[in-house]
Formats: sequence, C-alpha cells, structure tokens
Amino acid sequence: MDLLALLGFGLAGYSVIANDSVQTLGTWISSNKERVKWYFLWLTSALVLMGTLFYSWYNYGGDISFGRLEKIPFQEVQWYHALAPIALIFLTRRGIPVSTSFLVLSSFATSVVLGGMLMKSMVGYAVAAVSAYIIWWILSKFIDERNDIKETHKPYWRVAQWITTGFLWVSWLSHDVANISVFLPRVLSLGELAVILTFFTAILGWVFYENGGKIQKLLIDKQNTKYVRSATLIDLVYAIILWYFKEVNSLPMSTTWVFVGLLTGRELALSSCLAGQKGIKKIFPMLINDFVKLLIGLLVSVGIVLGIQYFL
Repeated sequence: MDLLALLGFGLAGYSVIANDSVQTLGTWISSNKERVKWYFLWLTSALVLMGTLFYSWYNYGGDISFGRLEKIPFQEVQWYHALAPIALIFLTRRGIPVSTSFLVLSSFATSVVLGGMLMKSMVGYAVAAVSAYIIWWILSKFIDERNDIKETHKPYWRVAQWITTGFLWVSWLSHDVANISVFLPRVLSLGELAVILTFFTAILGWVFYENGGKIQKLLIDKQNTKYVRSATLIDLVYAIILWYFKEVNSLPMSTTWVFVGLLTGRELALSSCLAGQKGIKKIFPMLINDFVKLLIGLLVSVGIVLGIQYFL
C-alpha cells in the first residue's frame, strides 16, 4: 500500500471506530463501567473483533469486509479520499453521530451506489423506529424501565447482556468494517491482517479508556440506558435488525441511522406510555436534534460525491 492509502486507512480506522463503536458498545460501557475495569471490557471486545475479522478474511478469500464492497471496486487512493475521514474526525470530536457509511464510502462510490445506500439506510431507520416503538410499547405493559431491576436478578441479566453485546458487536462489524477496508486491497495477506487487527485493537482501547468519548452522550441522554436490563434489550433489538439487513443484500448501509431510529422509537414508546403527551413534548426537541445531526453528515457526504464527480 502507498502512503496515501495508509493515511486514509489510519484516519478512517480511528474515525469509524471512535464514532460508531458507541452504537454497539455504549450501553455495555455505561452499565458496566462502575463494576468492571475498562481494560477488561476492552480485551473482551478486542477478542471478538479479531475472531470476527479473521472469520471474514478466511471465508471471503482475504476480504475483511464480508463482501460489502462488491459494488465498490478497489481504487488507487487519491488525496481527496482522505477528506471524508478527516471530516468525520472533526464531527466526531464534537459529539455529532454522523453516518460513516455515507461520509467515508461516498468518496469512492458512484452516485448510483450512494443512492442505493441511502435508500437502504432510510428503510433501516424506519424499520428500527417502528420496531422499537412496538416492542417497547408492549414491554411497558409488563415492566417499568424507569426503575432498575432487583439486585438478585442482575447476575442473570448481566450474563444476557454480555451475550447480546457480543452478538451485536459481530453484527456491527460485518457492516461497518467496509468503511475502513475501502482503502485497502480487497485481498489481504495474513501479515497484513495481523497489522490491521493490532491497529484496530489499539484504537478500541482508546475508546474504552475514554468511556466511549463524546458520542456516548447520545446514548446517556436517553432514558435509563445505564440499567443492565434496558441495555440488554437495546442491544438485542439492534443486533437482530442489523443481522436482518446484512442478509438482505451486500450493499453497505448506515448503521448509525438504524441506531438513532431504534433510540427514537424507544423514546417515543416509553414517553407516550409512561408520561403521555407531556412526555412526548419533552423529548421531541432531543429527537429532532439527533435527526438533524444525521442530516448534517448526509449533506457533507453528498457534497463530497458531487465535488469529486464534477470538480476533480
């Protein structure tokens, strides 16, 4: 790989993991940080990451993206390809949950592929929001998520949380590793794989050391996400939705849109069931703010595509 490819890969690796990993690991971090050392959580998640990417590398002939880049062939990296991860780092450090799929892949994809990604992501947002609303509306009839569970029940829920978080982490990696590996040759040697896994593990360690970073605020602001039962349910529903869209087709999509859609549906269900119209009015500005942040990332992505196609 040349210097530009290495630079783009490094920037994308940091920005994607720092921005998106909170979607999968955020609830796990927030509900365990007071009882489990950050480095133990890091090492556990790193082992899952290494196993998942090795599985893809072995089964997809040296490709760690799970075949997600079939419609985005390898290109010689140019200076403008690094603009997307630089913009992503800038936005991430300000706590904006932008879509890395749009922002990073837009500089490589054609407008047709980007249009397909957008459509799939919008459907993902809608499916996640509607599913979450229905699920938490039903759950609210049986459990009250305003209160934590009994101490005697927590060990069982913690086991369930670790299992669902692992499932979610694998599901997320099968989607979003494509946003980093787009800078890499589609077939990697075992030595290259080892270097990449070491780099990913180091970046992941930094995320855990910072307790999720500023993007974690998106999750903390939502109702009772630090409770182990709530965290487990969020992770399980999110993992199932991601796994479903993984099987639909190989076209990349925005997991960020799915994640925000899930939180939106959950918040609407909890607020309408527990506090009625007053509850909905109270959280509505927060939900609008989250959606506006998604649109910021989308507009930047479209701008990058148009700039590359018409000016470069």
